[in-house]
Amino acid sequence: MLGYPLSHSFSSGYFTEKFYSEGIFAVYENFPLPVIEQFPQLIKFKSQLVGLNVTIPYKQTIIPYLDELDPEAAEIGAVNVILIERIKNKKPRLVGYNSDIIGFRESIRPFVEALRIPNKKTPSENISNLPLKALILGTGGASKAINYGLNQLGVETLFVSRNPTPGQVTYQDLDKKYYEDYRIIVNTTPLGMYPQVETCPPIDYSALNSRHLLFDAVYNPEKTLFLKKGEERGATIKNGLEMLHLQAEAAWKIWNP
Repeated sequence: MLGYPLSHSFSSGYFTEKFYSEGIFAVYENFPLPVIEQFPQLIKFKSQLVGLNVTIPYKQTIIPYLDELDPEAAEIGAVNVILIERIKNKKPRLVGYNSDIIGFRESIRPFVEALRIPNKKTPSENISNLPLKALILGTGGASKAINYGLNQLGVETLFVSRNPTPGQVTYQDLDKKYYEDYRIIVNTTPLGMYPQVETCPPIDYSALNSRHLLFDAVYNPEKTLFLKKGEERGATIKNGLEMLHLQAEAAWKIWNP
């Protein structure tokens, strides 16, 4: 695993168990690089490496160091899996993929489909025929895959950032109308991740209700403050653990076609 820091990494334990269950003699190592410029040296001196996961903060900055991008990763603009092709007496060939898109899309799909089911109990309040819209909190590497996945599911998206670029909004911009129109809110920031469990994105939680779906890409703790506050208002909630398992299995298939 490549990232910094890596105290929160799930992948080491997951793939170590995977190696054991598959009868594969291999080791999964974490590489907490303080700066991405150290990456070429890592590849040079770790000659047995055949694959890497990539996490915060390098899902985008890793791209210039790769030889090729899978078309989907290129369109998303972020990489979380690297396949290292080694040919004797030649420079290793690095191919970047994005399995986050698979993990997120399949994890949230049933919840998105549920939001489209007409509400028979209160037909006067039925909004199932309106287009689904999602607020994506954060603009890092994970947000790019999540945006792509939501679009594949037919959901309109809007990025929310502390420092927005054109086409995005700030947290301060989110008024009552936004919360009425955007029924899905996805947190892609590290806010709420262990050990900073008392933090959460600065949205207006009092504006949430049972029509909302809150998805947190964070998986540790199981229920972040973001999710707790949404649940208190009646929102449906989902954490990132299933997404993590699904993207890990997709990564495994990339390394073992």
